[in-house]
Amino acid sequence: MIQKTSSSLIDTLRDRRQRLANLIDFPAILWSGTSSPRNFPANVFPFRASSHFLYFAGLPLPNAAICLTAGKLELFMDDPQPSSALWHGEMPHREKIAQMIGADAAKPIAELELYTQGAATIAVQDATTWTQQSQLLNRWVLPQQTPQGIDLDLAKAIISLRLVHDEGALIELRKAATVTAKAHMAGMAATIRAHIEAEIRAAMEQVIIANNMTTSYSSIVTVHGEVLHNDQYHHSLQPGDLLLADVGAETEMGWAADVTRTWPVTGKFSSTQRDIYDVVLAAHDACIAKIHPGVEYQDLHLLACTVIAEGLVDLGIFQGNPEDLVEMDAHTLFFPHGIGHLLGLDVHDMEDLGDLAGYEEERTRSDRFGLGYLRLNRPLRSGMLVTIEPGFYQVPAILNDSNLRLRYQNVVNWERLSQFADVRGIRIEDDVFVTQEGSEVLTAALPTKASAIEHLVSG
Repeated sequence: MIQKTSSSLIDTLRDRRQRLANLIDFPAILWSGTSSPRNFPANVFPFRASSHFLYFAGLPLPNAAICLTAGKLELFMDDPQPSSALWHGEMPHREKIAQMIGADAAKPIAELELYTQGAATIAVQDATTWTQQSQLLNRWVLPQQTPQGIDLDLAKAIISLRLVHDEGALIELRKAATVTAKAHMAGMAATIRAHIEAEIRAAMEQVIIANNMTTSYSSIVTVHGEVLHNDQYHHSLQPGDLLLADVGAETEMGWAADVTRTWPVTGKFSSTQRDIYDVVLAAHDACIAKIHPGVEYQDLHLLACTVIAEGLVDLGIFQGNPEDLVEMDAHTLFFPHGIGHLLGLDVHDMEDLGDLAGYEEERTRSDRFGLGYLRLNRPLRSGMLVTIEPGFYQVPAILNDSNLRLRYQNVVNWERLSQFADVRGIRIEDDVFVTQEGSEVLTAALPTKASAIEHLVSG
């Protein structure tokens, strides 16, 4: 069934459409996409509408498209077949849905071909839809390629709108953040009684499902935190293990949260785990304290690198001046990824457009190992939502690389590092909204201090 919409949502959608009309002088057609089969046609993966479609249409309508012209929206979709009521229940017809989203007209999907002349679009991720896009527009529309011509102009216009969140978006983002914080607390509380990672994942995702939401990405719940995107949940929990949980909720309207916490499965950090945890937390807190409009996001990343380097020098793992260590990328031995990314309708917001959204115009990715993974390189603006997620990882593929060990042989005390073998991976991540005065941590309800984490786990 399709949920009802409010008058405030309709006003928000109309405002977005008008703001887009102020930026482009050509029609834009945005497709929602379709479900993809898992293993036979009738058994499909859960449908997720294109985020660009959702931003202007407001509802996750499968097999639909919208045409935006001068602030007006026309909805294209077919009415449900009579037989579908048997399997899916009664569904509203397109005229009713058009009213629900404040559309100016509703037409069968077959009529869309009459509106393609001079229209721009953005590729949808599923192959069936982008094939339709290419056929109707009589040009290649591929998700793997940077948009060209008027498609590029449309992409830049949409980016300028979605970079800064309106009040309608912020309401949804707060909902996602609130449920995500509760899910992490449930995971911590379930840890003492759990035997494998899957049990903690189940406790966390149960909270998300119970709030009629879904996960905004595949949950990472693992004692192998050194594997950055670990999606395995079968490992047993052993005394002395740290569990890293990177789990976020997505609202019915598609807005995402993205949060990571790391905690000891016994409820008590070892002294070495606590030492590294506090280094990562210091980087996390330093970056958030610096957030305000005008700050370069890359500078926040380099600040995190420097704080981590300072902490590792203090612990005797690194030798040398922290600034020099960052300049030679020594910190990437333990912190190889960027400090975070944009957050909104996508957990990595608008990354379907490559670096168009994440990077300020004329900027390109660095060829330095650590900086090359930086997903966002723009000055911050009021209304942006970003993640801050420093970490420390002992990745065997990095630490055992003979070239890297040779390069950094004079700055790493490998014997001292061996004393921290019980720290595989630690990440601390929060969702931070940039305000006119500074910032607001939307996920602040979930503690970060080690003592508070221990209390939540031990109960």
